[in-house]
Amino acid sequence: MDSRLLAMHQVMLADRVRVDAYDRALAKTVRQGDVVVDVGAGTLILSALALRHGAGHVYAIEADPAMAALAERIAADNDFGDRLTVVQGDARVVRLPRQADVVVAELMGNLGPEEQMVELVRAVVKHNLAPGGRVVPRRLTTHLTAIEFDDEGWGVWRDDHSVLRLGAVRAVAAPAPQLHFFHRDPVLLSAHVPAGVSVVGMSRTGGPAGPCALRVERPGELHAVMGHFTADLADGVELSNFPSYPGCNWAVWIWPVQHTPVLDGDEVRAELTAPPRSAVRDVTGWRLDCALSRRRSA
Repeated sequence: MDSRLLAMHQVMLADRVRVDAYDRALAKTVRQGDVVVDVGAGTLILSALALRHGAGHVYAIEADPAMAALAERIAADNDFGDRLTVVQGDARVVRLPRQADVVVAELMGNLGPEEQMVELVRAVVKHNLAPGGRVVPRRLTTHLTAIEFDDEGWGVWRDDHSVLRLGAVRAVAAPAPQLHFFHRDPVLLSAHVPAGVSVVGMSRTGGPAGPCALRVERPGELHAVMGHFTADLADGVELSNFPSYPGCNWAVWIWPVQHTPVLDGDEVRAELTAPPRSAVRDVTGWRLDCALSRRRSA
């Protein structure tokens, strides 16, 4: 068994905010006796939650053969019996013996769409969800925000850091995305602007929708454009990787820029671009084109 894969699942299971959000969402969504499909089932945490909330049967789809075999052992150890069936295979082509009432998946990446949850769930819904069936999450949004770091991350390379001027470091750093866990909240220079919104189960893709404008709402020093996701799981239940929280298994995506003073009314024009389809799961391959437009004087 790949130790890196197990480590990834270990971190996800330890993310209590994540698990609690899905627990609350499934409590609102699953009805007694429902047939539930868990897409990308892994160690079966969502399957177990669905059963706890009344599912009559869960089909746990897992593409990785080794993980599917481990899921079988977990199911046996937890006495799930004939209430759960592990299905090893590509979720896009799986045809189940019964139509489902609920499809659930947790395949959000750091930006949201890079794990291709939207595409995978759409295929499962098309082939296996009964009319009127429900999907968790219901909506996935990728946001872009202009930020100023609070003396961490890219914000360390300030010209007034400690006793050094560090602009030379920024000058030689190649433009490339970074993944970051905030220890101190950044200054939000703009609102969170949707760069892509997908209805999970219906939208064809979770990719970016095109250019967007990040209007500066407070003066400061522009350090980066931040990308993060929000998943609408059920009524009153959302899950997001910003603000960062203790135990969060997702970083936020950061596109650093040269530190630039900005004023209220300035605008950062930004367009997020996905890499070629074969590399879309590598979030460090996503790119951002951005330019600053200054507020016109009165």
